[in-house]
Amino acid sequence: MIPAEAGRPSLADTLGTDARTAAKPQLAVVGATGAVGSVLLGILSERADIWGEIRLIASPPSSQLLPQGLDSARTRGTPMRRGDPHPSAGRKLTVRGAEVEVVALSEEAFDGVDVAMFDVPDEVSAQWVPVAVSKGAVVIDNAGTFRLDPDVPLVVPEVNAHAARVRPRGIIANPNCTTLSMIVALGALHAEYGLSELIVSSYQAVSGAGATGVDTLRAQLSAVSGTELGNAPGDVRRAVGDTLGPFPAPIALNVVPWAGSLQEDGWSSEELKIRDESRKILGLPELPVTATCVRVPVITTHSLTVHARFENEVTVAGAHEILAAAPGVVLSDDPAQGEYPTPADVVGTDPTWVGRVRRSLDDPRALELFVCGDNLRKGAALNTAQVGELVAAELRG
Repeated sequence: MIPAEAGRPSLADTLGTDARTAAKPQLAVVGATGAVGSVLLGILSERADIWGEIRLIASPPSSQLLPQGLDSARTRGTPMRRGDPHPSAGRKLTVRGAEVEVVALSEEAFDGVDVAMFDVPDEVSAQWVPVAVSKGAVVIDNAGTFRLDPDVPLVVPEVNAHAARVRPRGIIANPNCTTLSMIVALGALHAEYGLSELIVSSYQAVSGAGATGVDTLRAQLSAVSGTELGNAPGDVRRAVGDTLGPFPAPIALNVVPWAGSLQEDGWSSEELKIRDESRKILGLPELPVTATCVRVPVITTHSLTVHARFENEVTVAGAHEILAAAPGVVLSDDPAQGEYPTPADVVGTDPTWVGRVRRSLDDPRALELFVCGDNLRKGAALNTAQVGELVAAELRG
């Protein structure tokens, strides 16, 4: 149910028995014109038709956000003031086979909305999510604003669907895309063996840095294509010049051991997100977690190497059985036949793909894995849609 402090009764409370069964919740998608928003509209069109009206709401473009420095991997700045114009308002986008006009972000845009899915920069989330809640909506937020709030559940339906029902603030948070790329597989293994330690390295696609990241990689690839660059110190950097985009070093013909913003003691914000979010989702607040995040020249799909230590002894055969049966996981693990997941094969798919499953040579309680997941689908839009389906089922009683 929508909490009482949200400002209106829930859909299930306001309808009679017959109407409650037939009615579909009203949905708003905030940030519908962005990269994740466009993927989300496609997913909403592919999945079960559980929504009534789907209202598309624009979010402030980066040109209306004044930079405040490197405090996040996402666009940062001063949020658009309420009532400011938005160039995306009035556009028409297709969802469920019908054209829907995009409306500007405003308080009135949330009138009658039961569930609001947000994919906007953190500052916009901080300003507008409480507005949507005050208008009676349950909010599913893809920003980092509320992820670690103890009164906001951080939900991955395959792992902790029950948490979505306990939302004192009327908000459910979506994890970061890197966490989501591995946590479904880890959750399945944890349920059987009991996770006790986690060490990961991520290989993150440039789309995790937004459209600018994708444009930067493509521009740099054009600059180095057909050359002999990559054989002398600094030759790639000289060739790409000032077109570094959101990255601190060239991304073409290179890997960059950095993603996110600088935090205490040299850690990056992306590395701390993996630590904090994994602990919260799995309900293991003291879990030792170490992460190193690396940006790689891949458009879309994050990959991770995972060293997972458990309370109980593990076997490869046992892990295979668990992973093969786990919802949302595809096991692709036959190195002798060249079968293991790669971003080029995983991109555009929904599951978490797992391969290279090995028991650690020196520890019978530890597994080594290689994991891939599309960072725009399960890493963002799909998980949002799945959480929305949980809430919609609850609202309909």
